[in-house]
Order: sequence, then C-alpha cells, then structure tokens
Amino acid sequence: MICIVTGVSGSGKTTIGTLLSEKTHLPFYDADDFHPNTNVEKMSQGIPLNDKDRIPWLATLAEKIQNWEKSGGAILACSALKESYRQILQSIPEIFWIHLQGERLILEERMKNRKNHYMPPGLLESQLETWEQPAYGLHLDIKNTPEAMASTILDHLLAHSSHSHIGIIGMGVMGKSLALNMAEKGIPVAVYNRHVAGKEERIASNFANSHIDLALLNGFDKLEDFIKDLAEPKKILLMIPAGEAIDQQIKQLLPLLKKGAILIDGGNSFYEDSNKRSIALSKKGINFLPMGISGGEEGARKGPSLMPSGDKNAFESLLPYLQKIAAKDKDGKACVTYVGPEGAGHFVKMVHNSIEYAEMQVIAETVHLLRYGLKISPQEAANVLRNWLSEGLRSFLLEITADILETKVNDTYLLDEILDQAGQKGTGSWSISTALNYQTAYSPLFEAVTARQLSADKADRVKLSQLYQHRFRAFAEDKVLLLDHLKNAYALSRIINHETGFHLMQQVSQALNWNLDFSEIARIWTNGCIIRSGLMEELVVLFQKSASILEDQSMLVKIKEWKPGLSFMVGLGLQHDFPLPVMSAGLNYLLGRITENSSANLIQAQRDYFGAHTYIRKDDPDRNPVHTDWISLKKQAKPK
Repeated sequence: MICIVTGVSGSGKTTIGTLLSEKTHLPFYDADDFHPNTNVEKMSQGIPLNDKDRIPWLATLAEKIQNWEKSGGAILACSALKESYRQILQSIPEIFWIHLQGERLILEERMKNRKNHYMPPGLLESQLETWEQPAYGLHLDIKNTPEAMASTILDHLLAHSSHSHIGIIGMGVMGKSLALNMAEKGIPVAVYNRHVAGKEERIASNFANSHIDLALLNGFDKLEDFIKDLAEPKKILLMIPAGEAIDQQIKQLLPLLKKGAILIDGGNSFYEDSNKRSIALSKKGINFLPMGISGGEEGARKGPSLMPSGDKNAFESLLPYLQKIAAKDKDGKACVTYVGPEGAGHFVKMVHNSIEYAEMQVIAETVHLLRYGLKISPQEAANVLRNWLSEGLRSFLLEITADILETKVNDTYLLDEILDQAGQKGTGSWSISTALNYQTAYSPLFEAVTARQLSADKADRVKLSQLYQHRFRAFAEDKVLLLDHLKNAYALSRIINHETGFHLMQQVSQALNWNLDFSEIARIWTNGCIIRSGLMEELVVLFQKSASILEDQSMLVKIKEWKPGLSFMVGLGLQHDFPLPVMSAGLNYLLGRITENSSANLIQAQRDYFGAHTYIRKDDPDRNPVHTDWISLKKQAKPK
C-alpha cells in the first residue's frame, strides 16, 4: 500500500506522514529528501522550481514508489502541486492520495515558525499559485489536530483498501506470531483459521480484533471472504500441521485460486511430500514454495530464519516481504535465501532440526556430567556454561540452558521438577530415514533421536533402574582438569554434529542436483533460528573456501586439540554409568571417518562366507568382485 500526503509547504505533510507511519508500521519518506542538490540550492535562495527542475525529481520518486510497493508499501509526503506531477507519481495502479489544505494565514504562520528548513516562507505564494486542486483522494482541512486527521485517514484507508498482500492460514502460535510480525513491518496481512464448532470458533477474527492497533491486520472466519481480500496473484502462507492437513487445505483452496497464485507451506512437512506437491501444483499453474521456518514463537514474532524453495520466480516476488520479517545477520542482511528447487527448503529445515536435536542432547549430557559427575549445583553449572559462552562457545541453546539452570520457583530449581520425558515431532526420524536412503553415516544425530525415544518410557526405566541398581558415580579426578576436558568434549561434539548434518545435505544435494549453497545456508542460520551460534558464523566463511568441515585447516587444528578431551570424558562417563549417546556416537563417527584401515574387511569376508556377496581385493586396481568358497578352502588347508 502506497499513501501519498500532498499539499503546499506548511500544510503538515511530514507531521501527518510520520503519524501514519507509526500507526500502520509502513516506512515514511519525505520527497524533499530526494531533491538533487541543485534544486535544494535554488529553493534556499528563494528561487521557485520550474517543471524542468521537478521532472527528474518526480521520475526518481516514481521509481522509488514501485520499489516500495514491492516491499510492502510506504507513506510519502510530497507537495505534488500539479496534476501532471501526480500522474508521474502514479507509477503503480493503486495509490491512496491524501490532500492537505488550509487557510493562507495558518500556512504562513507555520512556515515562519519552522527552523532549519531550506524552503523560505517567501516561496509559499508561488506554491499556492501552482497548486491544482485534484478531484479525487481524501481532502482534509489542516485546522484539525494532526491526531484527528490521522484517525480520519486510517478510517479512509480501511474502508477503501481493496486487498491484503499476504494471507496466513492457521492461527497456531507460529501463525499468529508471523501475522503480527508482518503487520508491524507494514505488510497488509489477512488471517484465517478453520471453524470447528465448540472448539475453534472465530479464531482469526478474534485474534485480529485483539490487535486493533494494527490497522493492516484483517481476520476472516470464512475461507471465501479471506480469499477475496487477497490481492492478485494471491500469496497464501499455510501454517498448519504437516501431512494430510496440508493436502486437504490445498484441495479446498484450488477451486478458489487462479493460475499464478503462490502457496507457501511454512510447516515442517517431509521434503519428499513437498517434492510431490511442487510437481502436482505446477501442472495446475499454481506456484508452490516449501519454506522451512526456524526460531520458535519468539523468532516468528521478532525475526525468524527462513528457508524457501520451489519456483524461483515466485520466490523473487515474495522476497521483499520475507526480507522484511526475517532476522538479520551480523552485517544486517536478512536471514533468508533461495535454498533450491522443489522441497529443498523443507529438506534443509529437516536437517536443521536434527542438528538441533543433537545440540540439545549433547548439552543435556554435559550438564548431567557437571551435576552428577562433578557434583556441582545448578547455579555452579550455569556459571560454567556462562564462562564457556564468553570463551568462544557462544550459542543460543547454551545461553538458554544457563538461564534454565538458574531458574527457581519457591526456592526450588525448576529443572528438577520437570519430568524427564523429551517430546519430538517427527523431523528427527525423517532425517534418519533420509540418511539411510542416501547411505550416509548419521550416528550422532540418530542417537539424539534415540535418546528421546528411550526417555519416553519412564515406567520401564524406573523398573530397570531398580533391577540393576543403577546410579551415577561421582568422579574422583581433579575438578579443574575435568572442566577443561569437558569443555573440549562439548566443543568438539558441536563440530561433529554440524559436520554430520552438513555432510548429509551435501550428499543429497549432489544426488538430486540441487546445488545447495552451504555458506548461504549457514549464514541464514546465524540468527533467528534455534541453532544460531558462533560456530555457525565460522561455517559461513569455511564453506566459501572449503567443501568439508573435517578437511578445513582451521577445524583440523581444533579437532586434533579437542579430541583427547572428548575421548577422556566419554571413557570416564561410561565407566561411571553415564549414558552419553551423542558424545560417544560423535567420537565413533569421527574415528570412523579418519580411520584408514577399518574392520570392515572382516565384515565383507563374513558376508561372502555366508551369502556369496563377493568382495574386492586390495591389490586389484580394476576392483573386480571376487567370491571365495570358504568352506572348500578350509578343507584344502593342511593343518600345521
């Protein structure tokens, strides 16, 4: 939405424009700021501008208006004295014109009271003579207060604004947060939620009514009304559960959409399902954008990390909106990028979530070792983590863990009152099945999922714990030495977790010819998302020069330095009955990747023995498969 506030000098264009900007959350621009220096100098000397002076300036503004409209809209204060000037500014189909008019005495008094403005009061006469009264738009008398005029304008905009730019279906936590984010960033947004009698009634309209301060937020309880409110081509963001619900919603929408409409799936759908939907919808002329969204409720509200994929042209048309709502990296660039074709966005989000699983689990293992191995209090453990945060191990998850450890309710640490059963939503298991399908080692992240599955059966764990009389045994080693080993163990585990996830992305990208940009993926994960960290910022640079975390020289130095600490803590922890699924799997994964001569030759020999699966000889450059009749060979062998 573009709103242009017109009028001669002193009419209050800047005041009204600023008020509208505050209420609509659209950016405000003053056309005077775009005058070339020659125009400013001329006006400063009291010389009126002519058409030759104004035309280039107006052309610049017309181009700006097109760009502002693409990014969600703006409020512009511009004198626009002649109808020919307004026609130049009308560079898009729909502009809301607000014309401010008032008595000469009021205008003169205001101009005399203005300070540090290059427009002298003497030019008012020439502006009044140039002004051509428009027959359209909203005309306001400046004798009213700015607040009253702004309120009148808002009523006018709401009554005459034809369409929202984006629609969101699904008013769960994430859907609501994204809607508020958009409305506050100046994006006209419509929201809709299904109607379920007695359970989900008037969800969308009540949500919009509870935020009446956001003039650009519109709630609808009927799907048809919601669709009618959207501008063409319609852009609809689905924030509903993955699976059948997505297919059912798409089925309901298709009869209401024209070719060229854009459907965005912002949920955690399985990427293979998204691939199929992309192909099916493309045949119907509908652009489908699977988009991973990370950051939780707070991220969605204040700025998430966004991972869109699918139709490239549709992505480009949506990009200005996504850039507005996304988190910003350390250089101020939006944490959004075009990931790749089809369901690549959901695939990358799936891997993100599995890295998240592993990062959470390795922190849990670390805290368990601190509390029950080193026998320190939750507050002391929090202090340790905060020291690590300032010593190169900065991460969002480590930071919130320190907060959790310090939190008390009625003088009792809240963490100790929480049942040790960890939930999950499915993306972890999807990543495991994908790794198996692409024959890619994934053990550390696999174990993170398994740990949650083991935690789910509390009754079974209690029974077996009593049967085996299991208890954690405290460490007797030097505390300072142990803390140093544990810090290194945690630091290396993080690297291995990320290597595992990025390695899977590399394998799938190559197999599907997706050409994923891993530096860009790391960049959009540096802010807004759950796994944002200092390490992720390092990976942005690493992937610009190297294809492998394990082969990068700077990482090689760290891995060699920290590997003894991880080996020591895994051995010590297991000896003292601490389950360390991610730490131990991570160490085994690393050793498996760096071992030249593994034990797999025996496995292949066993396979050939019982199943004639063949094997490759080391001394055969052609790598021809060989089968041995092991039983006959054994019988032929002479005893010594």
